[in-house]
Amino acid sequence: MEIKQMRYFLALAQENNFGRAAERLHITQPPLTRQIHTLEEELGTPLFIRTNKGVELTEAGQALLAEVPNILALSKRAEQQAQLAGSGYIGRLDVGIFTSGVLNIIPRLLADFHALRPEVKIGLYSMSKTEQIAALHERRITIGFNRLVPYDEDIAVDWVQREPYLVALYEEHPLCKKKVLTLRDLDNEPMILYPNAPVAGLIDVIADAFRAEKAALRIEQKVEDVVTCIALVASRFGICVTTASASNLRLPGVVYRPLKSAHLKDIELSCLYRREDNSPILRAFLALIKTSRVGQ
Repeated sequence: MEIKQMRYFLALAQENNFGRAAERLHITQPPLTRQIHTLEEELGTPLFIRTNKGVELTEAGQALLAEVPNILALSKRAEQQAQLAGSGYIGRLDVGIFTSGVLNIIPRLLADFHALRPEVKIGLYSMSKTEQIAALHERRITIGFNRLVPYDEDIAVDWVQREPYLVALYEEHPLCKKKVLTLRDLDNEPMILYPNAPVAGLIDVIADAFRAEKAALRIEQKVEDVVTCIALVASRFGICVTTASASNLRLPGVVYRPLKSAHLKDIELSCLYRREDNSPILRAFLALIKTSRVGQ
């Protein structure tokens, strides 16, 4: 029993007349008659009794009429759901994030995407850089956000935002008197660095810059994330070089100053995803990211 046959059957059952049913279906009467005859042959039972005025349903026809509207409604819903999924308006977007990444643009991107496609379920997972790459390979996430992403032939990396470096100081530190700081100003100052991870990252970039600019890097603490780092600055354990988004933490007792450095001019926040992933949801999210870069 085909969908077309069910539509023809329903029209005839509701109109009780071949002519009116054919007009409603925008066809001529002979194709309608053939389809009803074929349907009755397939089911092995008459569905209509022909009368002088038109047709009436048999008991078999009445039983079929009780089911057909639901079947047609389910068919229509399946069609609509398939179209929505094909356009990226339903489904899931699983996102790998890291601590400092949620302090600025990532929540805004996710909020904008949710407003545009509210039926897409968004899953958020806090992951290190290594964990994000592994999760992409294992298809546990759709996209990740991180910085200084290592090369992987199966993973595409694109920039999301570029932001300058800052120096986080505790109140009353002598360097608070300066409006702009250099790495030479930080020579031999007790530094708190993050993230303390096995892969190359922000700590390595900062250490390379100190060496290049001939400033002594004195590491007081290495911690896992920016929140812990800034909290230790507020507690006067030391100072740190961080990114502009960290200033959104606004912890009491912390002062931020711009950093002027030939080697630490700005840092990119990147998105990473599987190169072969052509899912409509991912493509829509990447288009939103591209739009967000305008004016940066």
